Amino acid sequence: MFHVKHFEVIVIGAGHAGCEAALASARTGCTAALVTMKASDIGVMSCNPAIGGLGKGHLVREIDALGGAMGLAADASGIQFRLLNRTKGPAVRGPRTQSDRALYQQAMQQIVAEQDNLTLIEGEVTGLLFDGDVVCGIRTASEEMHAATVVLTTGTFLGGVIHIGDRQLPGGRIGAAASTEMAQQLRGMDLPIGRLKTGTPPRLASSSIDWNAVGRQEADEEPSLFSFLSTEPGAKQIACGVTETNSRTHEIIVANLSRSAMYGGHIDGVGPRYCPSIEDKVTRFADKDSHLVFLEPEGLNSDVVYPNGISTSLPEDVQNDYVHSMKGLEDAKILQPGYAIEYDYIDPRALHADFSLKACPNLYLAGQINGTTGYEEAAGQGLVAGLNAARKVKRQEPYIFSRTDSYLGVMNDDLTKMGVTEPYRMFTSRAEYRLLLRADNADRRLTPIGRTIGLVSDERWDAFTAKRDQIEAGQALLSKSMIPAEKLADRGVRLNRSAPTRSAADALTLADMSFKIIRELVSETASIPNAIGEQLRNDALYATYAERQQRDAAALQALENEPVPHDFNYDVLSGLSNELKSKIARAKPRSMYEVSRIEGMTPAALLLIRASVKKDRRAHAG
Repeated sequence: MFHVKHFEVIVIGAGHAGCEAALASARTGCTAALVTMKASDIGVMSCNPAIGGLGKGHLVREIDALGGAMGLAADASGIQFRLLNRTKGPAVRGPRTQSDRALYQQAMQQIVAEQDNLTLIEGEVTGLLFDGDVVCGIRTASEEMHAATVVLTTGTFLGGVIHIGDRQLPGGRIGAAASTEMAQQLRGMDLPIGRLKTGTPPRLASSSIDWNAVGRQEADEEPSLFSFLSTEPGAKQIACGVTETNSRTHEIIVANLSRSAMYGGHIDGVGPRYCPSIEDKVTRFADKDSHLVFLEPEGLNSDVVYPNGISTSLPEDVQNDYVHSMKGLEDAKILQPGYAIEYDYIDPRALHADFSLKACPNLYLAGQINGTTGYEEAAGQGLVAGLNAARKVKRQEPYIFSRTDSYLGVMNDDLTKMGVTEPYRMFTSRAEYRLLLRADNADRRLTPIGRTIGLVSDERWDAFTAKRDQIEAGQALLSKSMIPAEKLADRGVRLNRSAPTRSAADALTLADMSFKIIRELVSETASIPNAIGEQLRNDALYATYAERQQRDAAALQALENEPVPHDFNYDVLSGLSNELKSKIARAKPRSMYEVSRIEGMTPAALLLIRASVKKDRRAHAG
């Protein structure tokens, strides 16, 4: 006989998407359950224990600004913080850290354990429960759990198959079973399901590497942390190693391509172009003599090293040969072979922008099941799905992040409107308004929103308002402090010495300026913390461009805020092609912006629909 439990939100899966979904639901006041096979799976980093990077670092800062856990866990466990693209503008810089795998797990598990309204349940989910066409809970081997909404985060476990050469075995990652019963149930729901793949490199024993023979990549002297609440890293900082492939490495790989799972025809799923396997690199870039390999320790007390850059699905004996061909790795011991993993995903165009399934509105999806790759993308989706699952319970309208306010909005929009042809990864180039959506101002963009929708705690809000007050006071001081041009020129700033005196705020917009120079020339700024000074510099640098992008963003928001009735009859519009009508019917747009994003939509068709919707609205109002 089944035991029955009741919750408002149930989250399936304890990966990055599942943790953020459960935490977001609970923070808004809903009773939430996080269901996983093992409690120890919380915070597990299935691939490289690293957080952030270009585009991805923006997502982590945004998750943190909304009260999420990933940034805090990354800061507590980071053993090598580096700011990528440091020499470029602040808008495209990407904070990244190599994490201690065990410390990250420990931090995430502590955050989950301390969250009010959240119950952790161990058990294997065997299926979803339905009341008619509506999901109303889940079933495990021993009990039923009922809930108003369910969030499904399956990672790479949904129908997961591991490939090592011509050998296949079911699994979501090495040593963990695949989710086969759930995959079968979803396949029976007539959903648009496809297959994707990703890969991982062999893990090496640190004690078997000749560290004196490889290069070193040091951590930044001044670490760029992820959480706006953090003040310093929680762990010791270390260097990573750097080696590279060579002609011998490439010869070994080319000679054995037919034995690769990918090249041998064993994998149907599509892999990510931007994170290719070593087989892909050697084949697609045949003119290159070498490729860098970063030797990244998996922890301060771990003997495991992640060789970033040589993911593979070649047989184990070939992996041994090509690893041993590289400098410093001649005697390296492989602790775990690299492998490719193939898994099911659901076309994200089957989702609304709140990540609820159109065919089953009480079911929300987040993470790799939506066609994405990476911890950061999964965590961002989890936060959005968990938030909106809770809002559904409370009979509140979904909260949809916009392309104009966040990378979360960019990702949501890309996925649900355009779908994927390969595992989706966030890049700064995906954001049209990236001068506005910088990693450094994520809290000022999103923490007020998070406070309004119930995600932000008093502690975080107090820290945010204190920072905001410091920035406003700093801006006022800079605006009234005047600096002669000759004093700026004396400090290496390129400008005419006879140019007019300008305010310190205006001076910060000059190309060669830094807040350090302002501090030297305006004594009153000595009390401004370095972090606030850097923020003031970034704001000044982008002020002119930001105004232009804000005008463009306002035009886009006007479309987003223009609702479309769910029962609007497009069939009566003779100016639309049958093909376009069919696409609109499948997309079920909720706003005029969603209409504009439908594939094949023309300006003329958009104008016709807008005019018709307005006419329909007036008729109903009259």
